[in-house]
Amino acid sequence: MSRTIQQVVPVTFRYPVHFCEGLFDPAQPLLRGTLAAGGGERAKVLCVVDDGVLAAFPELAAQISAYFAAHDDALWLVAPPLSVPGGEQVKRDPGMVERVHEAIHAHGIDRHAYVLAIGGGAVLDMVGYAAATAHRGVRLIRVPTTVLSQNDSAVGVKNSVNAFGKKNWLGTFAPPYAVLNDRNFLTTLDDRDWRGGLSEALKVALLKDAVFFDWLEANAAALRARDLNAMDHAVYRCAELHLAHIASSGDPFEQGSSRPLDFGHWAAHKLESLSGYELRHGEAVGVGIALDCTYAALRGMLPEADWRRVLGTLLGLRLPVWVPDLGTARQDDRDPRSVLTGLNEFREHLGGRLTIPLLLGIGQATEVHEMDHDTLRRSIGILADIHTRNLTIRNLTTREDAAWLPTLTPVS
Repeated sequence: MSRTIQQVVPVTFRYPVHFCEGLFDPAQPLLRGTLAAGGGERAKVLCVVDDGVLAAFPELAAQISAYFAAHDDALWLVAPPLSVPGGEQVKRDPGMVERVHEAIHAHGIDRHAYVLAIGGGAVLDMVGYAAATAHRGVRLIRVPTTVLSQNDSAVGVKNSVNAFGKKNWLGTFAPPYAVLNDRNFLTTLDDRDWRGGLSEALKVALLKDAVFFDWLEANAAALRARDLNAMDHAVYRCAELHLAHIASSGDPFEQGSSRPLDFGHWAAHKLESLSGYELRHGEAVGVGIALDCTYAALRGMLPEADWRRVLGTLLGLRLPVWVPDLGTARQDDRDPRSVLTGLNEFREHLGGRLTIPLLLGIGQATEVHEMDHDTLRRSIGILADIHTRNLTIRNLTTREDAAWLPTLTPVS
């Protein structure tokens, strides 16, 4: 005898993504309102902060404490903010997750309390993973402080740490309780982090919104000159497109073999690892976009005119299109130092069949299930030549940049 009960559990997740200025000004009601919306008595909060943010904003810890003191009737900060290292190092050290777990345990943070995480994408990933695995999930409020985290990683549903030398090998799908973007945090970013986050905006524009790409192309000079209002628009539209995809894709927790938003990422993740994470994620994504677009153009998929616009915009935003570790692809494909091994690592991370998003045009994407290694090597050689020549013309505008790019000869 055999019997089966088929269970269906419909689940709807809702979380707000707010854009503001002066989040920890006691007169700014957003944080209080967000925490109070959870119901109950005083909201109990553990705060974890990226030490790089504390260095850039020496007064931040005092501001956080002052905010909670001013709203003491509704909010309870259980301890002074806990400082953790910023950058990819925080995801490589298992002791960091344990440290956050210990704080959650010591201060009695339960599933009706909150972890308030403030920092760049790596810190938010690590703290999110710790929060998601404590009590099977405590409420997480993300306060992203970089372009990349405000426009992409912090608005999504993933949390992760690195393991076995691989990026994001351990992780969870756990939506945040809320995301609070304060543009003031962007003002102290160094130029690499300011520009690097724009690669994700370019990525999602190329996949989903040709009009947004047109805007990025036209405003590259303002963006690289650190125009905060221009960055506001770029961050908001990028976040909006990422959120729309998560809500409408039908696969928010990536149960299938496709990750459309990971355009340019198979190479990016490998390049980050090869560099010992000296290469920023946004920079690596820029290289990955350049590589995949050059490959698609050589294979006759992407019109050369569109390829020239993409490469011109990358250069106009001062994003890299080549790095030395990309040259390791000229080695044996089985050499772990070859970027081409990133293809199989990308497949293993998701499982199933290798699925790589590529462009057919600006705002139009498709998926392929294999990539020709000889064409990839040729693409790398083209990008190396472009990189070398670009070193001498950094004062050009986006459209002037595109004018000198080489003519491509598609693979026969």
